[in-house]
Amino acid sequence: MPRRRLSLPVIIALACYAAYLPAEESDENGEPVETTSTLNTQTDAAEQQDPESPAAEPSGNEVAEQPPQEPQSNERAATGSNVDASDQPEKPMPKAKSIELDKPVSEKELVAPPQEEASEQQAADAAAEPAAPAPQAEPEAPVGKPLQLLGSEVPPATSTRLAWSPSQHFEGVYSATPVLVVNGAETGPTLCLTAALHGDELNGIETVRRVMYNLNPQTLKGAVIGVPIVNLQGFHRGSRYLTDRRDLNRHFPGDKNGSSASRIARSFFDEVVAHCNAIVDLHTGSFYRTNLPQLRGDLKNPKVVKLTKGFGSTVVLHSDGAKGTLRRAAVEAGIPTVTLEAGAPMVLDETSVSHSVKGIRTLLNQLGMVNKFRLWGDPEPVYYNSTWQRATTGGIIFSKVQLGEFVSKGDLLGTVTNPITNVRKEIRSQHNGRILGMAMNQVVQPGFAAYHIGIQAPEEQIPAPEDVTAEEAPAATEQSTQTESAGQQEETPVTSPEPASDTPDEDAPTVDHDEQSEED
Repeated sequence: MPRRRLSLPVIIALACYAAYLPAEESDENGEPVETTSTLNTQTDAAEQQDPESPAAEPSGNEVAEQPPQEPQSNERAATGSNVDASDQPEKPMPKAKSIELDKPVSEKELVAPPQEEASEQQAADAAAEPAAPAPQAEPEAPVGKPLQLLGSEVPPATSTRLAWSPSQHFEGVYSATPVLVVNGAETGPTLCLTAALHGDELNGIETVRRVMYNLNPQTLKGAVIGVPIVNLQGFHRGSRYLTDRRDLNRHFPGDKNGSSASRIARSFFDEVVAHCNAIVDLHTGSFYRTNLPQLRGDLKNPKVVKLTKGFGSTVVLHSDGAKGTLRRAAVEAGIPTVTLEAGAPMVLDETSVSHSVKGIRTLLNQLGMVNKFRLWGDPEPVYYNSTWQRATTGGIIFSKVQLGEFVSKGDLLGTVTNPITNVRKEIRSQHNGRILGMAMNQVVQPGFAAYHIGIQAPEEQIPAPEDVTAEEAPAATEQSTQTESAGQQEETPVTSPEPASDTPDEDAPTVDHDEQSEED
């Protein structure tokens, strides 16, 4: 194939272009390097290609410096070191996973309850700016609301298990306390069930278990929070008290800068109690005493009266509650609360547990949270006054009466026999009333509170009940900001006498200042 010859004009043009190109320098490895002339050539070429760029004014062979550009706001946020916390999307609260409460779980799951894992799409949606919601029609039936508790969000129609652990206490390491939660598919009040504030009171633990494990989140209106064992320290040791020998139920609402017991009480009050619209606190008798199933509450409060009337055939005893009790602190914070006393400590009494479970289920019906209606006997009397009959000498006590028995003034309640001298002393009733609590047969010391007698109140003394509704969480009381000195003062429980009847009664008992220390 014949080679084509270049014309003379083309050869001249190529020669001129080659003369214009600068000589390329190489480093010691033979690699080309950029020289000042090369950079100048590239700069001139870029200025020729961009006619809108400002004219450069180089001095000699130096490259003209360009002023640094200010990074855009989105570029600043991407650097990480200069990120403003307000620019970051709020991290969504993890959602609790719905489980079957009666299904056995491992100890690991108690410490770290299962949560729903958010998908990548959900995470992207949470990070994105929220779009304006489209208008929707009003639902015909009320829809449940998510419940935010203990760092988790419990969606409607969900039953789950959470964990509460106070941040500060005597030992420094506190085992997580299980918190059972059933959030219904429809709106309604939030009822809390607490048990074992005293670690040796077992009936309440079993009562909470039976109630919670039989709730259906699909048909429940509102939410039920159950804490079977609040005082896990005492429960592990079979003791009424905490490891520092303090009574947890004398330190509410607590103080975050106070004693160990006060700090635990403050943590529980803020993280659990403050989320409730009503509370039932379950207890038993103390120190080898047993109680007839009964409700204790401040009957001057109409919402508390509503709770007591919802329990069906259960005895009611008016009591403000001792200073520092959960019941009293919650009522002062605007949360109606009653104490349900049933049975004796350190034993499981099936009769007491069955009565308590039946009463709470009746209450759920009366509050409109469940639809199962239970007709349960005639209402029991309400007692505005009560007194303790005490042993006058030490020895072995043998009772002649039973729980719930009506007694008259002068009736024989029991005897105390000295096992060494064989001297026997009788204990006779000083009032007309009913046996609400009594000591079990045992060795007693002189002055031991042996028989708790309730005196019935006139019907006109009881105020009209007021409904308990799903209101906003009650505001924190001034007690939440107690000082260190206040926390130290509460180390010695301050007793308050039972209120006297408005109507004078010759059978009314005198105020017993030791009574509060012997009751829950």
